[in-house]
Amino acid sequence: MATGKIRMGMIGGGKGAFIGAVHRMAANLDGLIELSCGALSSNPENAITSGKELFLPEDRIYTNYKEMITAESKLPESERMHFVSIVTPNNVHFEPAMLALENGFHVVIDKPITLTLAEAKALKEKAAETGLFVCLTHTYSGYPLVKQAKQMVKDGTFGNIRKVCVEYPQGWLSLPAPADNKQAAWRADPKKSGISGCMADVGTHAAHLAEYISGLQIDKICADLNCVVDGRALDDDGNVLLKFNNGANGTLMASQIAAGEENALKIKIYGEKGGLEWHQAEPNTLLIKWLDQPMQVYKTGNTYLSAIAKFNTRTPSGHPEGYLEAFANIYKNFALTLTAKQNGEQPSAEMLDFPNAEDGVRGMAFIENVVASSKSDQKWYDFKI
Repeated sequence: MATGKIRMGMIGGGKGAFIGAVHRMAANLDGLIELSCGALSSNPENAITSGKELFLPEDRIYTNYKEMITAESKLPESERMHFVSIVTPNNVHFEPAMLALENGFHVVIDKPITLTLAEAKALKEKAAETGLFVCLTHTYSGYPLVKQAKQMVKDGTFGNIRKVCVEYPQGWLSLPAPADNKQAAWRADPKKSGISGCMADVGTHAAHLAEYISGLQIDKICADLNCVVDGRALDDDGNVLLKFNNGANGTLMASQIAAGEENALKIKIYGEKGGLEWHQAEPNTLLIKWLDQPMQVYKTGNTYLSAIAKFNTRTPSGHPEGYLEAFANIYKNFALTLTAKQNGEQPSAEMLDFPNAEDGVRGMAFIENVVASSKSDQKWYDFKI
């Protein structure tokens, strides 16, 4: 039987890194995971300082990920980390993830999963070969009412799905970013971000959410990407027409130059009998719209919600759950899955409800296909994997 908390190692996420702190808060929320070691920066001095500030044992503070993975693999099973969380720019995803899998460690990784589709496929194959788990932090799939929406679609509540509209506008890159803005700098650098900027950063979230809730897969696309701000090397805005594998149509808009917008992710899905609408800015509300009845408003924490929504809810109705709780649901389900496997048990469907390597492959395929479609004169571009 597994005893104690699931032990996490972290690569990246040191001082000044926004997303690393979010990962640590999310992992810690349910008391199932503890941060045991870290290679928290590519700068050795910052790595050591960051580790000390997080009260890591000095012998578990590493100055690079290769050192960490090698050293941890040599520790007794009762001491070594169980998984590594990779919270680095896109170009430092594949190698540490592959090395972790090769040394027997599960992996949590920020999206997009890798820098290229070929790398994503290789990572998926390695995970299958080793029997280890790869978890991808598509945060928005962790909200209780997103899971409620998915369950209602799956149950056929709205009939055959006909249309999916998703948009993710931000405004933080409406002007050229200051030179000292590290978050903007690496996202605009093809060597670190890959072949896409906005679509890789937030468009992949929108695409994943569309497929996650609808249960469908994008089959064809017609994309138009733009670099609105002069001098920017990668797209900061884009529009994509979608066709899904059941014949449904859709639209996807992602932008980081939508001045005045903060993080306005929203999705609408329509079937034969009705539809749904969810906004990330109001995550505890799900609108259900009917063809021949008044609109219904679902709220987080109520008894009428599905079992999967309740499994991912912590507080009673009227006590809002937000971004950190949604993020934590991914870590909680991942940790419960690892604990079940350690105990020789089969993880439940609720535990296994976290984005995985297959989602990562589809995310990288989305990026590469959208970029190719935007460059092509062809109206409809087959979604190739």
